[in-house]
Amino acid sequence: TLTVADGEFATIVGSNGAGKSTLFNCIGGSFFADEGSIYLDDRNITYVPEHKRAVEIGRLFQDPMKGTAPDMSIVENLGLAYSRGKRMTLSRAIQKKDRQLFHDRLSQLGLGLEDRMNQPVGLLSGGQRQALTLLMATIVTPKLLLLDEHTAALDPNTAAQVMKLTDQIIHENQITTLMITHNLRQALEYGTKTLIMNEGKIVRVLEGEEKKQTSVEELLQMYDFV
Repeated sequence: TLTVADGEFATIVGSNGAGKSTLFNCIGGSFFADEGSIYLDDRNITYVPEHKRAVEIGRLFQDPMKGTAPDMSIVENLGLAYSRGKRMTLSRAIQKKDRQLFHDRLSQLGLGLEDRMNQPVGLLSGGQRQALTLLMATIVTPKLLLLDEHTAALDPNTAAQVMKLTDQIIHENQITTLMITHNLRQALEYGTKTLIMNEGKIVRVLEGEEKKQTSVEELLQMYDFV
C-alpha cells in the first residue's frame, strides 16, 4: 500500500528483485495489476491502457536510448512531447511560436542544446540525451513522474549534473515524483521520503527528521534488517 501526496518526491531503494521496477510497470500500465487498485488524482486508472496513462505519467528509464526518437531532431522530439494529449500534427507542434519555448527550456539545461535544435538526437551523448528526455517528460507538466534509475548508466559527473537538473525541474513545477535508485546517497539527499522495498512490499518509510538523520551506512544496514 502506497499513497504519494500531491507534489511529494519519494525515493525508492531495495535489493535486486525487490519489486521496484515491477511497481513502476504496474503504475505506468506496462501490465495490469493482478489485484488491488491504482488511483491517480482520485481517478481509478487500474485498467487504463499504457498509452493513455502516458498522457499524464512521465517516465525516464536507465537506458538513455529510451524515450527519444534518435533519427529525429531535438526540436522534433520536443514537438512530439509538447503535443502529448493534444489533437495536433507534428508540423503543428513545432511551429515558430513553440520554437522559442523549446529554445528557452533547453538553455536552462546548460548543455548548449539550444544551439543544436535541428541536430538528430542520435548524435547526442548519453547525458545529453537523458537531460533531453527529462525535459520531454516534463515540458507538459505530468501528474506523476517516474524515474527508473535514470542516472545509473551515466558517468559520475554527468549523473550528478542530470540529478541536479532533475531536482530543479521537480521543485520548480511541484511535480509528484517517484525515483528508483541504487545510489543510497541520492536516496537520502533527494526527496521528501525514502521507501525501502523487499519482496514486493514497502517495508520501511523514512521521512522528516528520521530521513535527515539517517546515514548511508545506516540505510545500508536496513537492507540486512529486512
